Amino acid sequence: MKEQVQIGFVGTGGIAGHHLRQLADIPAAHIAALCDVAEGRAQEAVSEHGGQAFTDYRRMLDEVELDALYVCVPPFAHERAEILAAERGIHLFVEKPVVMHLDQGVEILAAVEEAGIISSVGYSVRYTPWLQVAQRFVQGRKIAMISSNRWSGIPGDENHWWRVYEKSGGQLLEQATHQVDAMRWLAGDIAEVYARYGQQVTGDLANMSVPDAQVVAFELASGAVGYISTSCALTQGGGASDLRVVFRDMVLEVGAELSVRPDGAAELGAIPAAVQNIDAAFVAAVRTGARSTVLCDYREGLKSAAACIAANESAQSGRAVVCWNG
Repeated sequence: MKEQVQIGFVGTGGIAGHHLRQLADIPAAHIAALCDVAEGRAQEAVSEHGGQAFTDYRRMLDEVELDALYVCVPPFAHERAEILAAERGIHLFVEKPVVMHLDQGVEILAAVEEAGIISSVGYSVRYTPWLQVAQRFVQGRKIAMISSNRWSGIPGDENHWWRVYEKSGGQLLEQATHQVDAMRWLAGDIAEVYARYGQQVTGDLANMSVPDAQVVAFELASGAVGYISTSCALTQGGGASDLRVVFRDMVLEVGAELSVRPDGAAELGAIPAAVQNIDAAFVAAVRTGARSTVLCDYREGLKSAAACIAANESAQSGRAVVCWNG
């Protein structure tokens, strides 16, 4: 068992800061190197979290001995860091969505599995008490339908990469992928999708090519059906987020509050006050070699991204698209 896990980062903005703060509370986690294309951002992260600063991940991988690498870059910015790390036997944590293009994800998956490294994907909703209780609740129960809605606003200002569809892949792939992954974890693989997108009310915003409304119907491998709707039109607040699972004579409502309707239809069991967070789970897996603490590896994460990528393809073609499930 490793006493300390030497960790590097590719990308130090946004979500990377969240992981770095959580890792700071884990005694076994040591930040050895931080890489960002913006040198000032890398230096700022080093001043706060330690390690060496780099602007080229290839050089970082060549010069610093790492046990684990976090890849925290926008969807369009994935290059070969995952493959190079895998070839060196470095364990991988990859933020969601893992890729924008399926063929790239399949190539990375092959490298990960050939190397036999531990991998984890940043679907942090799996590491919440309510979703873990919900996941246990659905076991052995036949699902008729699952649904989710995520309605919110637009991240960043007019210069943010998120607004450009070719860079973010849209809200479904970049944000509501959390809901898609949660739905998959509860109800199983998504077999086929049919999607329709629109941009009715945000077309006047600068640099905005992301659809402001997306609706996806899908069939699960089990034969159950489902849908997700997502919108970034609510730029002044007033958003919503929900997930529901329909069984015979019963609905499970999943969120910060977990409930079954009608009252008394079934017992949920106790909801723990807290569970191990995603970073502690990854570090524990790397330290011990036991993969059971990781709830979403690269293959699982790629399946969730693939469902969203298939939806984007369906919206463009106007036809149903079969999802990749490995």
